[in-house]
Amino acid sequence: MSERGGGGGGGGGSALGSFLLGLGVGAVVGFLFAPEGEATRGKLERKLRGLRDLASEKVDELGQLLEAEDDAEGAPPAREALARRLSEAKRRRRGAKALPGQVADSEQEDEPVA
Repeated sequence: MSERGGGGGGGGGSALGSFLLGLGVGAVVGFLFAPEGEATRGKLERKLRGLRDLASEKVDELGQLLEAEDDAEGAPPAREALARRLSEAKRRRRGAKALPGQVADSEQEDEPVA
């Protein structure tokens, strides 16, 4: 009996995946170390440096936003505001079910749909 015929997926896919991964890595390394690879490495280095700088800027912006959010004392946190709006909508919905003909259309439009 063959072990492959038994239960499941077979190991051929992982060997093919490993081969393709090795092929891709080899192609990239060969491309970078080719005689014209120095220019390619320079371009890649500039692009990676730009991405690093962009990521650093975004992290700084996020930090400033978080600090500004902490400084805003008058406004409730987003989670609390959402919970309050949800409870108000539930209350309106219960009121609408209790008195079906009494609720105005404008109140129903403001109600979030779950």
